[in-house]
Amino acid sequence: MSAAPIRDVHPRYEVVIGLEVHVHLCTESKLFSPAPVRYGDAPNHDVHPVDLGLPGVLPVLNRRAVELAVRAALATHCTVHPRSVFARKNYFYPDLPKGYQISQYEEPLATGGWLDVELPGGGAEARSARVGLTRIHIEEDAGKSIHDAAIAGREGSHVDLNRAGVPLLEIVSEPDLRSPEEAGAYLRALRQVLRYTGASDADMEKGQLRCDANVSLRPPGSTRLGTRTELKNLNSFRFVEEALRAEIARQSAILDAGGSVQQATMHYDAARGTTRVMRLKENADDYRYFPDPDLIPLELGADAIEAVRRALPELPERRRARFERELGLSAYDARILTESRALADFFEAAVARAGGAAHAKRVANWIARDVLQALGERGVEIDATRLEPAALAALIRLVDAGTATAASARPLVAELIERGGDPAELIRERGLETVSDAAVLERAADAAIAAHPEVAAQVRGGEEKGLNFLMGQVMKQTKGKANPRQVREILARRLRGA
Repeated sequence: MSAAPIRDVHPRYEVVIGLEVHVHLCTESKLFSPAPVRYGDAPNHDVHPVDLGLPGVLPVLNRRAVELAVRAALATHCTVHPRSVFARKNYFYPDLPKGYQISQYEEPLATGGWLDVELPGGGAEARSARVGLTRIHIEEDAGKSIHDAAIAGREGSHVDLNRAGVPLLEIVSEPDLRSPEEAGAYLRALRQVLRYTGASDADMEKGQLRCDANVSLRPPGSTRLGTRTELKNLNSFRFVEEALRAEIARQSAILDAGGSVQQATMHYDAARGTTRVMRLKENADDYRYFPDPDLIPLELGADAIEAVRRALPELPERRRARFERELGLSAYDARILTESRALADFFEAAVARAGGAAHAKRVANWIARDVLQALGERGVEIDATRLEPAALAALIRLVDAGTATAASARPLVAELIERGGDPAELIRERGLETVSDAAVLERAADAAIAAHPEVAAQVRGGEEKGLNFLMGQVMKQTKGKANPRQVREILARRLRGA
């Protein structure tokens, strides 16, 4: 099923995009050596003779990497093949010490999957498209060339081989995407699935998820693909979308002038917002693939594949549907709460502590409004904080019981995230108990009415919205601690009796 474009990306051409995503698998050691997989270590400290291709060494396949790869393949509806073959991909570059990369070519791990992607800009009704996956295969990462003197600490280019041999999945999509925005949406959906399964942390800042984007243009209605170019090593969603826009503009200018697009590997210059040719594109035969003589074919029994399938967690799409069906959440709330597996787990645990499905909407509101705001301000995920589901549920119960108002209790969310604690004790320590003294509230109500006689007159005339304004004035006088229900009753009584 091809991705139907939402808008006309270009007035004269149809844009065709396919993505090749490279993602680090969540292992402690490398694909063929015992060298550790770590991020942020000093250059060339996490290496092993196998990664360097030194004479006399032999690769040994990492079992954990295979399991995680199968997880990712099954979660994206691929067919996992019982037999796959590792091949040598030959090319010469300073950060590839062996002179070849161990990958898979003719017989990959998995083929023929798909991913349903919610498309951007679809208006009030959410729209989705099914993006096909051509293949998923396992390979080792190359090292990293550093050309920035400020990073390397000295002039010239340098090579860091810490990344060499880290286990990668290459996930190749069909050319089903029709705009840069759709490409960004696909990448976000793919990263979400990879994180849910635990196959990868997919942290783009650490280089754990990188993307090569293939793009071509063709006349509207044509079924023949145009000549594609490949944008290499894009490491953020924003860069992917910006680079695609720039390359679409470059190709359309060439075609408008009557020229022909050359198949090439492109570099995106983010500072200038333009793309340029790095080299004419190689074809597969340029890499001289052949089966690696040091590795036997990878054979997976049906029972082993099914064991991985049974261990898969509930994936985002299914979880969203269940939240809507069983907990009565809106599609919007369900989407927000399933953004990460940790957040969805936290939400369900908080609902259980709050008393079950009848309280799901209340818990969802607190998370969407207060918890996510506090997490965003601190740049952390829910599982990296000290906020416990039981504590959030207890805070909500205290507000519902009238012990504290929502306005006075909300600041405690940030404190619970940073330090944890018992909400009831925090309310007592901070003096946040609800003001329920009728005499105090009556004086505050009388003051609000006296200060705003025109609003009071509107309420007496039947305009109920003025009542909310007056309530706000009373809450301001009591620093948000007045019992809202009492305040409304007192105001209504005072206004009726005046």
